[in-house]
Amino acid sequence: MTGNGGKAQPRAMNALNRYVDPIYCILRLIIGLMFACHGGQKILGFPPGGHGAPTDALGWVGAIIELAGGFLIAFGLLTRVAAFISSGEMAVAYFMVHAAGKALDHPPATTEQFFPLLNKGELAVLYCFIFLFIFFYGPGRYALDTLIFQRPPSTAATV
Repeated sequence: MTGNGGKAQPRAMNALNRYVDPIYCILRLIIGLMFACHGGQKILGFPPGGHGAPTDALGWVGAIIELAGGFLIAFGLLTRVAAFISSGEMAVAYFMVHAAGKALDHPPATTEQFFPLLNKGELAVLYCFIFLFIFFYGPGRYALDTLIFQRPPSTAATV
């Protein structure tokens, strides 16, 4: 067991630290592209399916945030700004649509308004908190931000 921030951790687990940067890049890429697909469905009609184009201004703003923010996060360009705005959009979407019961086919019960699994809001909650994590973690080593601004990526604070 070796010390890791004052906590004991098996040596075998420390060997996985060398994969943190590539795995974080893959996470950011996949999450960003999946998020961009939601905006693409609304604005471009691609990929097919979804609910069609937004009917109000707030829906258009959300669709633009999803499409642009998803691509920015995926490629690591203006990552913190895009992640912060996307996280806020998902929080607004959860409370305005899912917790309000608008995603359900019937008037929501109290438990359906509270639990994301029951009001179909689990994806919005996941996106919200993953983007919040990306906002605090930063773009990572393999990102356009790091290449363009030529600064080493910030790492998690050590205590």
